[in-house]
Parts: sequence; C-alpha cells; structure tokens
Amino acid sequence: MTTQELLQKAKGAKGAMALADTDTKNRALLAMADALEERCPDILAANALDLEAARGTISDVMLDRLALSPDRVAGMAQGIREVAELPDPAGAVLSRVERPNGLVIEKTAVPMGVIAIIYESRPNVTSDAAALALKAGSACVLRCGKEAHRSAAAIVAALKEGLAGAGLSSDALQLVEDTSRTSANELMAARGLVDLLIPRGGAGLIRACVDNAAVPVLETGTGICHIYVDREANQDMALDIIENAKCSRPSVCNAAEVCLVHRDIAGEFLPKLRDRLEHNRFGHGVELRLDRPAAKIIDGAPAGERDFDTEFLDYIMAVKVVDSLEEAVAHIGAHSTGHSEAIVTGDGEEARSFLARVDSAAVYWNASTRFTDGGEFGLGCEMGISTQKLHARGPLGLAELCSFKFVIKGQGQTR
Repeated sequence: MTTQELLQKAKGAKGAMALADTDTKNRALLAMADALEERCPDILAANALDLEAARGTISDVMLDRLALSPDRVAGMAQGIREVAELPDPAGAVLSRVERPNGLVIEKTAVPMGVIAIIYESRPNVTSDAAALALKAGSACVLRCGKEAHRSAAAIVAALKEGLAGAGLSSDALQLVEDTSRTSANELMAARGLVDLLIPRGGAGLIRACVDNAAVPVLETGTGICHIYVDREANQDMALDIIENAKCSRPSVCNAAEVCLVHRDIAGEFLPKLRDRLEHNRFGHGVELRLDRPAAKIIDGAPAGERDFDTEFLDYIMAVKVVDSLEEAVAHIGAHSTGHSEAIVTGDGEEARSFLARVDSAAVYWNASTRFTDGGEFGLGCEMGISTQKLHARGPLGLAELCSFKFVIKGQGQTR
C-alpha cells in the first residue's frame, strides 16, 4: 500500500477516534497491550532478523537500541497500560470565563487529527507513539527506519489486532511500508492529510523536517546535555551523577555528552572522574576528549573542533575546565541543543542562578539528566523530548498531543 493510501485511511479514521469516549479508548489500549504480549514470539523473531541485517552496519550501542527481549516487550506493554490509566486529555476544559453579556467561553482540548511520527531504529517508539496518539484521540501514522521495520511491522500487527478487538477501526494506526527518503518527504508534504508531524531521531532527520515540511512540525531535539561540577560540589555525588548520565544508556538523548568542571577543583576532581568512567559499573570505559586545561591534568584525547557540538550517543564525553558559573552558563548557551543540563553544587545561590539562566527544556540541580523522560516525569510513555518553545517543551505527553478550540455558549446574544 502506498504512503498516500495509508494517509487517506488514517484521515478516514480520525473522526471516529476524535469521538471515541475514554472507556472505549482505554479498552482498546489494554487490548493492544495484551496482544503485544501474546505476539511476543513473533515480535522477537522479526527483531532477530532486523538485528542480523544491521549487525556490522551500525555500532554496538545502536544495536542495543534496536534489540528487543521478552522483558523489553513486557515493558512496552506495561507502558501502554500506564497510558490507559492516565486522564484523557481530549475534551478537558482548560479554562472557562463568563462574560458580562452572559456568554460562557470554554477553552477546550481537542485531538490533533492525524499525527505522523518519523523515527529511527527504536522499536519501542512504535508502541509508545501509537498509545499516546490514540489515547489523545488522534489517528497515528508511523514511519520507522529500515533497520527496525520488521520489528515495527510485527508490533503494529499486534496493536491493530487489539485496536479492532475493542471496536475501533484498525485504520487509525498505520505503518508506512516504504522506508526510503521518498516516504519521509511525502509525510512532510502531506498538507491536508497530516495535522502534526513529529520527527524523532538524529539531528539530520529533525533538521530535514523542520526545514522542509509543509505540515506543522513539533520539533524534538538532539541531546547535547551538559553537567557542570561547581567548586562547591559534593564530588562523590558528582561522580555518581556523571556515571549514571553518561554510562547507564549512552545511546539516548538524555545521556550527558559534556562535563564542565570549575577550575578550583579540577586538579582534584578530574583524576577521580577519569578513574570512575574508566572503571564504571556498567562495564564499558568512556573515552574523554579534553580541552587544553583538562589535558594538563589527566590523560585523554585532545578535544577536536566539533567535540563540544556533537551528540556522541556512545561512550565518549567532552570535558572542559571553566573559571566560573558565568563561563559554564555561557558555554552551555553557545553549544547546547536546549535539551537537559545539570549543575552539581552545595551552593544554593549558584544553583538557583544556573537554573534561572540556562535556557533548556529541563534543568537539574544535583540530579542526573537521565530523568528527562515522560515516564520519570509521571506522563506515561512519551512521544519525544521537545526542545522548541512553542506549544510544547520537554517530554511530550498526552496533553501536548492535543490542540484546543473555544466553545462559546449563549442565549441569543448578538454583537
């Protein structure tokens, strides 16, 4: 089936999805979760074919993003069930005002319509995106990368089964069959068929959508996330936070890519950092790319021209020594993608200054950037992390997948 045909089917189903009540949508989500677990052997078999085809063409870290297991499938199903438990955003009255002339004006959340998602080699995004879009009352069109297409097709087959079993049209969930650039371009140009396009992936994909789409785009960002270790930091705490933020899962967008260290503690802290990241509890040493002052203190590769502007998505971290909070904030402002930044310090004034001055979607004081996640924020699974400022910012949950309209009730008033 062509991409245009899939889009037409989704458009045809969006009216029924918008009118579906909360109980019907929740029943569909629970059926989708059950079907996902029942079809687990089929999903894992498809995933094994994807992994076999990708091995040797993508890094081990990216293979981990692609890989599924019984536990990961169970986690995907649980994520759908958690979305079912969340309040239904569609139809919620966001504000209400009664005018002097008696008109009652209600700002009311409404579904987007057809939400299209372009994403790369993370099969779990398939179920997360579908669950969120459908619970928010929209039809969903998924376009994944070629590395994950077999996995995504098996997942969508299970989800469609659950959707139809609950009495909703399976046309409300579509997977684009063409994994070439042509289909991505078609989604970007699908004015009148796509109400919202969400790219979720690398910088190239996101930039292509933002620059070229003729449909509304909700920009999710790459994550050049920073951790600033202030001179008043608890150094053991800082090491724990950096180890978690860099090593627990380096292939995700909320992993830390840059460590900034105050000059007053650099001589003491950097040797500890090198040792912790070289022998971290996740079992994979981290390559440090050092600016000149850091390189005078510890061994590592010299930082290249682009190393402070690179989302490594790997066991690599750029390290810079700074003279002050002001320099740290200025560096973040010049090099950040606006995703997540953290300060580690015992100085409340310095922390509050950092939190106020750093202009990113999530800013942390004494915590890992790895918490920037819809589930960790209590939103259920997420559609992505928005680094823009219009409409939605940070983890994209159900509320961010709705638009709104004004509903006005009168008794014959005229102007």
